Amino acid sequence: MPVALCAMSHSPLMGRNDPEQEVIDAVDAAFDHARRFVADFAPDLIVIFAPDHYNGVFYDLLPPFCIGAAAQSVGDYGTEAGPLDVDRDAAYAVAREVLDSGIDVAFSERMHVDHGFAQALQLLVGSITAVPTVPIFINSVAEPLGPVSRVRLLGEAVGRAAAKLDKRVLFVGSGGLSHDPPVPQFATAPEEVRERLIDGRNPSAAERDAREQRVITAGRDFAAGTAAIQPLNPEWDRHLLDVLASGDLEQIDAWTNDWFVEQAGHSSHEVRTWIAAYAAMSAAGKYRVTSTFYREIHEWIAGFGIVTAVAVDE
Repeated sequence: MPVALCAMSHSPLMGRNDPEQEVIDAVDAAFDHARRFVADFAPDLIVIFAPDHYNGVFYDLLPPFCIGAAAQSVGDYGTEAGPLDVDRDAAYAVAREVLDSGIDVAFSERMHVDHGFAQALQLLVGSITAVPTVPIFINSVAEPLGPVSRVRLLGEAVGRAAAKLDKRVLFVGSGGLSHDPPVPQFATAPEEVRERLIDGRNPSAAERDAREQRVITAGRDFAAGTAAIQPLNPEWDRHLLDVLASGDLEQIDAWTNDWFVEQAGHSSHEVRTWIAAYAAMSAAGKYRVTSTFYREIHEWIAGFGIVTAVAVDE
């Protein structure tokens, strides 16, 4: 059955710390195009790869990958809260294929997801329940991280599973590109912050608001040039986009985790979701990128990209 791809950046600062209107209009136009692309493809199922930002997955039990057979959005940053429409049978089928491929993946009947999943689904199809979904968490924040080669192999296994589902499957990668927002690092965090990173579930409304306000303030400081976080790297972003479009994904295996951070910030590891989505596409054969949007958006602390791709009949 046909497969297609949409990889996109997300940002909790959208609508909260916006750039000038010309940039907003350009992003809106790119998302309008992506929505038309998705609507024209008319997926029966969305397989979405996304990270977490210490809202659903914590250090008390932190897998590198997890497939959800049921998932609940926490509703952070004003995103839609509540259950996703997860296709449980498809989730089990994907998990079996991934495990049979030798990729150790966790499985959840009660996954909690944040804006990394919810914002992408809302922007592309209007709601977290609009299209049946298989959510796949990829750890992109909490060290230690495994080699990026494992992400590629995960994506390929998911792609093989999708080919057996007899459904039109859209692969979505949500995250990245270069960015270094104020996400705490466990190794350097104060003790009280470490406790929240180990188990920070169900924060109070005041606690969540304070956390979100810190990120909003960081975005304003970054746009003003006063934030002590790593700058965006558009050259790195464009190189990544070119490599992904080329179809030669194995070259990514040589990229080290330290190199990601040095070049593009701690949260550049969120491009693991893009790599997985492209690798899933590659399992069906060659693909062709049909649209690419990219802008540096300091107000959103993001090298911001939106890409669509289709399989090429050979």
